[in-house]
Order: sequence, then C-alpha cells, then structure tokens
Amino acid sequence: MSLAILRGHLRSSFRALGHRNYRLYWTGQLVSLIGTWMQSVAQGWLMYRLTASAFMLGLLGFAQFLPVLLLTLWAGVIVDSMDKRRLLLLTQTAFLIQAALLATALSTGVVKPWMVLALAFVFGTINALDLPVRQSFVVELTGKEDLSNAIALNSAAFNTARVVGPAIAGILLATVGEAGCFWLNALSYVAVIASIWRMDLPARPSVRFAGRRAVETMMEGIRYARSVRPLRNLLTLLGVTAGLGFQYMILLPVYAREILHAGPKGYGGLVTAFGLGSLVSAAWMTRKLDRWALRRNLFIGLLSAAIGMGTFAWSRTLELSVAMGFLAGFGLILYIATTNTLIQVTTEDRFRGRVMSLYTLMFVGTAPIGALVSGTIAQHFSAPVATSFSALVLLGGALWMIRRLRVLAAREAVTATVPAATEKVG
Repeated sequence: MSLAILRGHLRSSFRALGHRNYRLYWTGQLVSLIGTWMQSVAQGWLMYRLTASAFMLGLLGFAQFLPVLLLTLWAGVIVDSMDKRRLLLLTQTAFLIQAALLATALSTGVVKPWMVLALAFVFGTINALDLPVRQSFVVELTGKEDLSNAIALNSAAFNTARVVGPAIAGILLATVGEAGCFWLNALSYVAVIASIWRMDLPARPSVRFAGRRAVETMMEGIRYARSVRPLRNLLTLLGVTAGLGFQYMILLPVYAREILHAGPKGYGGLVTAFGLGSLVSAAWMTRKLDRWALRRNLFIGLLSAAIGMGTFAWSRTLELSVAMGFLAGFGLILYIATTNTLIQVTTEDRFRGRVMSLYTLMFVGTAPIGALVSGTIAQHFSAPVATSFSALVLLGGALWMIRRLRVLAAREAVTATVPAATEKVG
C-alpha cells in the first residue's frame, strides 16, 4: 500500500476531527471518560469491600441507573428546547461536584454503603440529562455527513478510556486506595469544561415548554419513534438486550475476588480486557459502511458478545477470562455503536433530542432492572449463573436479528423484481 493511499485511509477514518469544535469536544471527553471509568471501577470495588455482597453490587447499579429510567424522557424535552453547550457545562460541573463529594467522604473516613448508593443516585440523575444532550450535540459539531464517523470516534474515545481508566484504577486501588481514583475523576472534568468553553458555536435561543405543552412535546417524540418501524425495532431490541444482557460489569468484583482470586489489579485487568475489545470494535466502525453492512453488524455484535460472555461466565483462569472479556467487549460495542448510527441517520433533526432520550432510556434506563436481576441471581445462585442468563438474552437477540435480516432481504428482492418485470412487460 502506498503512502498516499495510507494517508487517504487515515484521513477518512478520522475525518470528523477536521471540525475544530468536534476536535475540542472529543479531546475533552477522552480525558473526562478516563476519570469516569476510574471512578466506576473504584466504586464497585469499594462497595464490595464494605459489604462483601453481590446483591449490594446489584443495588449499586440500580441506584445509579434508576434516575435515567425515571427522567430521561423529560430530559429529551429539555435537550430539544435549550442550548446544548450550556446544558453540557451544567452537567459536567455537577459531575465534578459529585466526584469530589465521594472522594471527600472516603478521604475523611466517614463513608458508608448508603453514602455510596446516594451519590450513585446523584450521578445517575445528572447522567439522565447528560447522555441525551451529548448524543444529540455531536451532529451540531460535525453535520450529518461526518456523523457516523463522529459516533465511531466517540466510541473509540469511550473505549480508549475503558482501557486506560481501569488499568490506572487497578494500580491505584492496590497502592493508594479508592479515594485516589475519585479525586482524579473530579479533576478530569476540568478538561471537558475547558474544551466546551473554547468552542465557537452560535448561541441557540431557549424554547420554554410548560406543563401540558412539555408533556405533549414528550409524547410527540414517542409517537414519532413508534411510527417509524426501523426506530421502533432498534429501540425495542436495545431495551431488551441492554436491560438484561449488559449487566456483567457489576459482577466483575465477585469474579476478581472470589472466583479468579486476582485481586484489585486483576479486577482492573478484566475491565481493561472488555475495553480493549470495545476499542478494536470502535476502530472497525470508523470505516464507511452501507446500511446492509450496518445491519449485519447488529447480528455479529450480539452473537460475539453472547459467545464471549457465556464462556467468561464459567472460566476459571484469568487468561481465558481476559480473552473472552475481549470478545464480549468487541461484540457489545459493535452492536451499540451500530444501533446508535442507524437511529441517528433515521431520525429527523427536530425529533433528535427526544429520540436520543429514548435511546438513552432503552440503553441505560433499563439497567436498574437488569442490575437487580443480576445481583439477585448472583446472590441466590452464583455470578456465573447470572452472567450465563445475560449471554442467553444476547443470543436470543442475535437469533431475532438474523430473522429480521432474512425478512428484509426477501422484501428488497421482491421490490427489485417488480420494476424489472414491469420493464419486461412494457
């Protein structure tokens, strides 16, 4: 391959970074997400250290994701009616304060399990607004032409952080403890706040919806998503698979301490393995793909995740667990990033904030149910049984997806045949 061709491939793979505002946003997000993953790993480790209970890990996930379930549809109305940059500045500042409070409680020795749960709930409340505003903000930075590439690069940043953050967290947990992770996370939000301030964007006037009008606006978005069949199918599949199939992360402290006996560094390594698989998947998604390739990715992603997670559940060696974690991470992000792209390119601009709030509801808002289910199964049976249940849900999603692909292929074949027959008759 010549140098010119290689440069062309690189330019195409990173074309969204050619937009200054997106470049600022992406850089700040990368730093902040590293801190967020450090806190996520340390938070689960702290709760298991304080309680030694798989159910409490499930309850922690429930507390963190419940606000998304309750608030995200209202958040979509807010996102569609207010300046997104101002909203992002608000959420990032709130995240900084939440991380600092958690770090202070631990550093002063007053931390209790209920405090960790309460602050996880606060994090989830902020996240209910932050997720849809970030999802719908990207198109304002790049335009629709480079949107799919921007989504893939966002996924790459998320999963780079998912590799780096847990690796750093594992070292810090084994040396200075959880507080170091929380303090560094608080500091990381300064980077994203600074990047948002530096953006050159026209101010958008706020549109206030009060009372009945706000409810009507929210319901309008729901009706729109229901009326567009691809959106309805994508969101339904995401809700089932994300709610019951994505909750492996909450049980990783159990695997690290009780099953693999790998300690805090091993725990960080397991999270990093999932992140490495996710990063490879995100890099794969930076290519330009047509709709059929994207649809195939949904099936491949779900099947890969099911195989990886099912094998991970019963592995008793760290090496095999890391390898299967890599495969599961690859599959999950391939599926999630593809779903995000298909939803965004299908949605009309005026409904984007509300539809992305539905995406957030299906992706994150269903997590409290899944977290409680996984924690309860793990407490009464075992962590491998709970993870196997998640793998079966993902396998069911893959089988449904391949059926849909066959139906779509048959429908398009009929559509292509009719004009040809008409021409022949004419």
